[in-house]
Amino acid sequence: MGAADVTYDGRHRADPAPERLSVWATAQATGPVQRKGRYVRESVQHPARMLPAIAAHAVTAYTRPGDLVLDPMCGIGTTLVEAVHAGRDAIGVEYESRWSDIADANIRHAHAQGATGRAGVIRGDATGILSLVPEALAGQVALVVTSPPYGPTVHGLVRPGADGVAKFDNAYNDGTDKGNLAYRDLTGLTDGFAQILAGCATLLKPGGVVVVTARPWRKHGELVDLPSAVIGAGLRAGLTPVDRCVALLAAVRDGGLVARPSFFQLQQVRRARAAGTPMHLIAHEDVLVFVKGQPGDGPTGGGVVA
Repeated sequence: MGAADVTYDGRHRADPAPERLSVWATAQATGPVQRKGRYVRESVQHPARMLPAIAAHAVTAYTRPGDLVLDPMCGIGTTLVEAVHAGRDAIGVEYESRWSDIADANIRHAHAQGATGRAGVIRGDATGILSLVPEALAGQVALVVTSPPYGPTVHGLVRPGADGVAKFDNAYNDGTDKGNLAYRDLTGLTDGFAQILAGCATLLKPGGVVVVTARPWRKHGELVDLPSAVIGAGLRAGLTPVDRCVALLAAVRDGGLVARPSFFQLQQVRRARAAGTPMHLIAHEDVLVFVKGQPGDGPTGGGVVA
């Protein structure tokens, strides 16, 4: 419940509180409201956009003005945009040119709005990030913010039609390019993500911080524990896990949570409950925090160890 709340929804400003809170109230406003006017319209086409308030909170909590922020799978550039608006510099790596072009447009838009930080996007496969990023940046990055993909297709957007509800903007590409980590199984995804984090560890300064958002999902009814897989990948990359926080995907209203499910999430939960499975709407993402070094080496401010 940090600075991100005030930035995106002043009507529901939280009471002053210490920065070290394990629950981030990052969905007081919906995703479209958070992005309206701040991102180019084409940004909605990406199938798995990070909430801007999550990136903004991480940047504010773990860096200082002038620091360098990295997102090795930057998509439409949410982390980069929030970093430059906060006076930080940022660099992103994106595998698919369609999204990197939109990220470039979002950075230009941020600068047109007065953002003071510098940012750039590199096209390429982040599993080889050290061959993409200039050697001079080794040991210079203060914060990495990113999120692994949840599969080649996600819920996307819906449009009602004569034949029912149609899904669109729900895939990373048309399926012809399997290089994206989204097309790997959990083992392959974890291996690739560990490679990415290992490269990020080289780029981090001593005490630098890595923030990864992830949540479990169901595949054929079975729960896939992605957060635990991310922790394992971080350990294999030589990083030290220090915090496990919660970034809300639901709003806090009058002491309760107001879920913001997609059409398909709501439909899936209704069907599961009708079949006797006590499934619930997704209300948060796990925020997994690592440092380069030992606990206590990096800055504080994101949450508490859980």
